[in-house]
Amino acid sequence: MSVLTASDYAALDGMAMAQLLAQRQTTPAALLDAAIAAADRHSALNALTYPRYEESRALARDWTLRGPFGGIPFLLKDSGLASTRFPSSIGSRLLDDTGYSFDATLTQRFEQAGLLAFARSTVSELCMGPSTEAVRNGGPTHNPWAPGRSVGGSSGGAAVAVAAGIVPVAHGSDGGGSIRLPASCCGVYGLKPSRGLVPMGPARGEGWGGMAVDGVLTRTVRDTAAAMDAISGYAAGAPYAAPAQPASYLALTARDPQPLRIGVWREAWNGIPIAPECLAAVERTVALCRDLGHTLVEVPLPDIDYAGFVRAHGTVLASNIVVAVDNRVRLRGRPLAPEDLEETIHDGYAVGKGLSATQYVDAIQRFHAIGRAFETAMAGCDLVITTTLAQLPRPLGELALTGGFWDFRAKVSRYATFLAVVNASGQPAATLPMNWTAEGVPVGTQLIGHFGREDQVLALSAQLERALPWAQRRPPPAA
Repeated sequence: MSVLTASDYAALDGMAMAQLLAQRQTTPAALLDAAIAAADRHSALNALTYPRYEESRALARDWTLRGPFGGIPFLLKDSGLASTRFPSSIGSRLLDDTGYSFDATLTQRFEQAGLLAFARSTVSELCMGPSTEAVRNGGPTHNPWAPGRSVGGSSGGAAVAVAAGIVPVAHGSDGGGSIRLPASCCGVYGLKPSRGLVPMGPARGEGWGGMAVDGVLTRTVRDTAAAMDAISGYAAGAPYAAPAQPASYLALTARDPQPLRIGVWREAWNGIPIAPECLAAVERTVALCRDLGHTLVEVPLPDIDYAGFVRAHGTVLASNIVVAVDNRVRLRGRPLAPEDLEETIHDGYAVGKGLSATQYVDAIQRFHAIGRAFETAMAGCDLVITTTLAQLPRPLGELALTGGFWDFRAKVSRYATFLAVVNASGQPAATLPMNWTAEGVPVGTQLIGHFGREDQVLALSAQLERALPWAQRRPPPAA
């Protein structure tokens, strides 16, 4: 049995680790020790919370190899995904140390896939910020590529842990870009699945009016494909039927797709400016797709009221703030205090208290209309390429949860312009680390697929990864 050095461990993706386990060249306990050592080396990045190291080591020693990953180190996002092993805060001082008496269906599927969680990853408060700077976490989570710039959010800790080589695969969730945004900021791969493909039960059937979904962040496309094979599929009682799946997403990523017709969106709604570095990443992706034999076509943006969508998204978020806060306040038996919540979330609570049922219903109807508009706009294409973000990762502090709720949501809408709209449409979308600036800042490109066509998104992603490998590109050593 070989001994893994720190550099050996950091270079392996999840499937490579699983192969070593299957060949008895390493053990779950040895891999977990390597992950914990990596977490300690990178503790200054502030990517982990609720570590359960010794308990996890005990599990690893008696772990039975299972699923596609065997028994590799893993992180659950601090998003409130129920786990009897890990409490959660959802990045909030108010919700700190929330415990669970059951495992969510997805938690069970992760374990059955051979993903051994040993901590949670940091998030923005209530997972509602595009930068992981929660006061509850004692300071921001730091970008290993670009000190001083945001890691994105809300799955910021997960993206950092994957980029830094702490784990090859980490849980993420996405209700407005929260997988794709940090994946773009941290130079890793992130897929937002179609609505209904990954179960959210048993405690709830949907999140944020159907906008929120769960998935993973990885360094390689094949790790995401293997994870999707393991966690996808309808769960009894779910409100949405899972779209049809191929026999294996992983098998599809091993071969090039048939030539595709791919649309390109180079402009944003309402004249929102896009940074030249972001457009350069799009052009690089477009040129590579053309070289690979695909047909690239200019297609118009979906005909939507983008400002109306931003208002609808904020309406659903504010409504959910009220539900989360009121439930916690009722359980603890004392009124809400100003220090319980960050400034923007506190104002969002006040906004939510003033909303009507009519406004909420109108928001949901707007989401459904966006789904129809997107599918109509993409009718002549297999997929569409966009930039992931309209700007480079922002400086720390610029997207912290300060100021009024609606001003903050407007700011986010000009940054993550192409992200939350795809949550509303329910379609799959992935961000690929296709470019870096001269200063070493990652720049993501987004692929949007038709509803239920993760197969096409993953197959093209894998082909692009083979043509322009990114997985072994590592952040610079910490100063």
